[in-house]
Amino acid sequence: MSPYSRNITPDLPAIRALDEGAINRIAAGEVVERPASAIKELVENALDAGARRIDIAYAEGGKTLIRVEDDGHGIPAPQLVMAVARHATSKIDGSDLLDIRSFGFRGEALASLGSVGLLTLVSRAEGAEAARIEVDGGRVGPVEPAARPVGTTVALHGLFRATPARLKFLRSDRAESQAIADTIRRLALAAPGVGFVLRDLSGGGEGRVIFRAAPCPGSGLEAARARAAQVLGPAFVADALPIDAEREGLRLTGLAALPTHSRGAAVAQFVFVNGRPVRDRMMLAALRAAYQDVLPRDRHPVAVLGLSCDPRLVDVNVHPAKSEVRFREPGLARGLIVSAIRHALAEAGHRTSASLGIGALGAARPGGPLGAPAWRAPAAPGAAALHAAWTAPAPGSGPALPGLSEAPAAWVAPLHVPQDAADPPLSEAAPLGAARAQLHGTYIVAQTADGIVIVDQHAAHERLVYERLKAQAARDGVPAQTLLLPQVVELSADEAARRLELGPELARLGLELEPFGGGAVCVRATPAPLGEVEAGPLLRDILDELEDAGASGALARRIDAVLSRMACHGSVRAGRSMRPDEMNALLREMEATPNSGQCNHGRPTAVHLSLADVERLFGRR
Repeated sequence: MSPYSRNITPDLPAIRALDEGAINRIAAGEVVERPASAIKELVENALDAGARRIDIAYAEGGKTLIRVEDDGHGIPAPQLVMAVARHATSKIDGSDLLDIRSFGFRGEALASLGSVGLLTLVSRAEGAEAARIEVDGGRVGPVEPAARPVGTTVALHGLFRATPARLKFLRSDRAESQAIADTIRRLALAAPGVGFVLRDLSGGGEGRVIFRAAPCPGSGLEAARARAAQVLGPAFVADALPIDAEREGLRLTGLAALPTHSRGAAVAQFVFVNGRPVRDRMMLAALRAAYQDVLPRDRHPVAVLGLSCDPRLVDVNVHPAKSEVRFREPGLARGLIVSAIRHALAEAGHRTSASLGIGALGAARPGGPLGAPAWRAPAAPGAAALHAAWTAPAPGSGPALPGLSEAPAAWVAPLHVPQDAADPPLSEAAPLGAARAQLHGTYIVAQTADGIVIVDQHAAHERLVYERLKAQAARDGVPAQTLLLPQVVELSADEAARRLELGPELARLGLELEPFGGGAVCVRATPAPLGEVEAGPLLRDILDELEDAGASGALARRIDAVLSRMACHGSVRAGRSMRPDEMNALLREMEATPNSGQCNHGRPTAVHLSLADVERLFGRR
């Protein structure tokens, strides 16, 4: 018999009740998983007590010392013994476990902490004397007089010293300290009107301040912005979109960052339900779904979202740690999150992260190559030559913006906006300004009223084509352009099999295919909005995109994946020379198109540089 199997004996074991100490240690294993969870329980108690300032300290990652001080209403001395008893609480009366309006309600935290370490509780209520009580490994000491102002101090020495085997499962001091800091940041975001100070006392003395957040005045979005600036930095607030939406008793508020302000991991996603920090899988999945169309697969959104509702619509009593919730109507909550964020992103239009401009200026270097003058004035051609250089079509450039202006009128109007040459400031007053030059056949430089904008013409046009394709497909499908000479594309056996499964979907998107023997496919029609395209590369890219999306993906997601690749093939390419009217038409179209601040793959389409920053670069300020 394996030494790790159950302890089975010939004799029937007797059923007996566990002693109180074993019961408390088992319960502590559910509530106190690590030092961060212990601190979470104590800080939540402080918030429930109405504290306005909370001071948290720990040593050696919380393994040797945890201390939480607050200025809340405190605990009267006669109630201290009951406060450290198991399943004793002042927050609910037990008659309705669905109407929970406080962080804590199970009455397990102090009893669990006292069963695994040395817990010292010192508290003073308004108009009463301070008192002190100790709980060592589940043994409750007497109530003694103490001295402190109104509020409560809870200190835990030697976490898990009553169950030393659990210490082996803790991570390094540094990892535990990081988990504590993350917990405090989440609680600070949940309570912007409360001041927080987190100290590491490992070195002795007053310790080192790890995190500090002053109380934020005001309420609602104003306080949330101020606290988000303290926790996530001012760059997030500058790139954040306000979220405020309501549907059938659920209200979603908070801040969601622009797609160009993203992270490489899901470490900056904070969600709250009725002010409670949670790690709800459904809400986080809804957040990812909202950004699905505007972020690369390896990037993650940044957001601080709070969902408020009647407590009876959500069950917070799913797990002792209270980090999971269960909605009565999860589909309603998910739909609200997705629609609210997508609406905010669409309204942002061409807006991109402010940090992109700062990064561009940081990468700029004054001067030129060694031994060469930093700047050389070009030869000044006459006015007629300048006019001809600007207005003449580039050799071999073809019609303006292929894929759009060549499309049938029923599909989309050409990118052409009448301009008044006698009133150039009118264009400069537009959000993306007036086009002034094209660099390397790829980047459009536009002048705005207070700076300049650099636009990636391919990325920008790709998003414009994609949004048009989606709108048309949603209405009545994408029109097909029958090929005069059908193109035969050789595919592998697996690709050909997938093609047969996707036939109806691709036909609805204007791509008509037929088997041609073996793994070959005959392409008889391509999407009309794309103009002339090579059927082989287009079809292989679509199959690759669908492979990444997964066969189990929703139909809408798979269609968007196909349209995204179509847009890439149908947009103006880098290196294509553009006339001034084409460039200005592209800028105006970006201003009127949702999500035009990033391409289909999540890359930014434009970088804004303020005139003040450019002047600093040249020492003018």
